[in-house]
Amino acid sequence: MRILILGGYGVFGGRLAELLSDIPDIELIICGRDLSRAKAFCANYKGEARVRPLALDRADIVAGLRAQLPNLVVDASGPFQDYGSNRYRVISACIDAGIDYLDFADAADFVFGVPQFDAQAKDAGIFILSGVSSFPVLTAAVLREMAKTVDIVSVKGGIAPSPYAGIGLNVMRAVIGYAGAKVKLRRHGVQTHGIGLAESMRFTIAVPGRMPLRNIRFSLVDVPDLQVIPPEHPSMTDIWMGAGPVPEFLHRILNLLAKARAKLRLPSLEPFSRLFYMVLNRMRFGEHRGGMFVSACGIADGQNAERSWHLLAEGDDGPYIPSMAIEAIIRKLITGSRPEAGARSGVRALELADYEALFQGRKIFTGFRGNEIAEPLYCRILGSAFSSIAPRLQDLHGSTATRQWTGFAEVRRGHGLVAAFAAALVGFPKAAPRVPVTVTFSHENGSERWIRNFDGKRFSSIQSAGNGRDQHLLVERFGVASFSLALVVDGDRLTLIPRHWSLLGIPMPAFLLPKGSSFETERDGQFCFDVEISIPLIGLIVAYRGTLSPTDQVEPEAANRRFAPRL
Repeated sequence: MRILILGGYGVFGGRLAELLSDIPDIELIICGRDLSRAKAFCANYKGEARVRPLALDRADIVAGLRAQLPNLVVDASGPFQDYGSNRYRVISACIDAGIDYLDFADAADFVFGVPQFDAQAKDAGIFILSGVSSFPVLTAAVLREMAKTVDIVSVKGGIAPSPYAGIGLNVMRAVIGYAGAKVKLRRHGVQTHGIGLAESMRFTIAVPGRMPLRNIRFSLVDVPDLQVIPPEHPSMTDIWMGAGPVPEFLHRILNLLAKARAKLRLPSLEPFSRLFYMVLNRMRFGEHRGGMFVSACGIADGQNAERSWHLLAEGDDGPYIPSMAIEAIIRKLITGSRPEAGARSGVRALELADYEALFQGRKIFTGFRGNEIAEPLYCRILGSAFSSIAPRLQDLHGSTATRQWTGFAEVRRGHGLVAAFAAALVGFPKAAPRVPVTVTFSHENGSERWIRNFDGKRFSSIQSAGNGRDQHLLVERFGVASFSLALVVDGDRLTLIPRHWSLLGIPMPAFLLPKGSSFETERDGQFCFDVEISIPLIGLIVAYRGTLSPTDQVEPEAANRRFAPRL
């Protein structure tokens, strides 16, 4: 099978070639206007697939197809927003030559216009699929899964790339080109427009049981989803899609420029794209993690309902996701499974199960969340991951009843006056090799009060579900200090990882964030806890570990209620 990839040495085309590297029976023609770059890519390519460099401009595509006779053309070049008056040149050439076609198009108008070639493609017996990437293929697959239980009314979604992912110049040209320009979308049930990169929202991507991403700022982008997804869901009245590039201060600068262009009716910012490209690809710091979300509101069983889908990609796996849709289609082609003939968007090219198979073996994790706010606190935060924690942990956290658990603990204390003062301020117990412990849990307006009694030494805290920038985090307040903690399921442990903190509601510097290894687990049928609290520059404040077992419940009937997330 011979595959001609326009822009084959670029960001998306190059990653597609890597994803196909284990297939021996294909030949990849790596095309572009710069033959030296194509040759360099092929020289460094590792894999069983054969690769061959070729200098080819899309303006000469007809001659190129006649000379190369590929079985499939993949357009990974772009920017598709800037293809000019003859923007469907490659599609027309493929129809005339009877060659199947796929592209990575991210331009909404371009993808929306592809069905005009449907009859011609059917007559030629080929498929023309446009926009075969995360937006809109993965988004659409997620929404079809949600639509099985919810009549979808409004949708918001976004992609947050890792700062280390790298961004191509053509992608940057496309993004900068529509910054401050009108972007077609559906809002309040009518077709209207927003302003590209001038509208923003915040969201926390949090796969149940995994370390959430930081709360991220997303801004409106011009992607095919905005035009090709609403016809798939007759009840849909609103759709909004964004991107969350980091660092945030550069993102905000772009927001300001977009607003200035819209208000002052300035010309396109596209001439600045190379500057932003250079800066963004050099400002690489922070976590090497990225993600994606799709959030939908609608009606389920006559009631208002919210569902959200979260994707988390660790390290170098995330940047490959946009190329996986075309990878999946090519692998299906090799096994004899072809898309139906015709020209259309890729909105129905794959199902969510297809992606889940592609994600296996990679550090890519997904999960759904619901909006059942009446459930026990830990159940709400962990979502579907609650059922994966140890039974004893479910017993302790799976009730809204007032209850007591008792056991024994070992306590260690830090040394020095500052450590002693901090421990005394909260009321932490003194060091001891073995002391009796009683913990009382009580429900208070959606929060939980934990009263810990270490052999007569009592201290308490209030635990609640975070909101805003603390969304999907557990917030624990000790007096004037509040700590936002991620609940992460790690094998047989439920770990509590500090993310940020505040004093009197004032955010404190990250370099002063208390650290320590804290987790819960089950051993020999007992609930086990291990808590360590240290402060940078000071050291250990307190550490205590031990076991707990339930005593008589204060509210026996309520205590017997066991909860599980209803997604």
